[in-house]
Amino acid sequence: MSHLIFKPLMTEKASQLAARNTYAFQVPQEINKYQIAETLEKMYKVKVGAVRIAKKKGKTRRVGKMGKTKQLPDRKIAYITLKEGKIDVFPQT
Repeated sequence: MSHLIFKPLMTEKASQLAARNTYAFQVPQEINKYQIAETLEKMYKVKVGAVRIAKKKGKTRRVGKMGKTKQLPDRKIAYITLKEGKIDVFPQT
């Protein structure tokens, strides 16, 4: 599972959730909740309490001089609530 790349989301909603010990990560489409929990426990040395999944459909954008449409890829977002520990994904300034 160490070959999976987790991208933490840096959004306004994610920063509000982080104050309540819930973190948001963009994960690969083919991974499930159990694999997410296992991988995060190994990567960050924390105890995962719950994993919730949201699948977001990719938007359609108009690009180029001719205004052709382009379909952006679908995204899978995992919201992880921790039992113990803390993940430092936001830089402190």
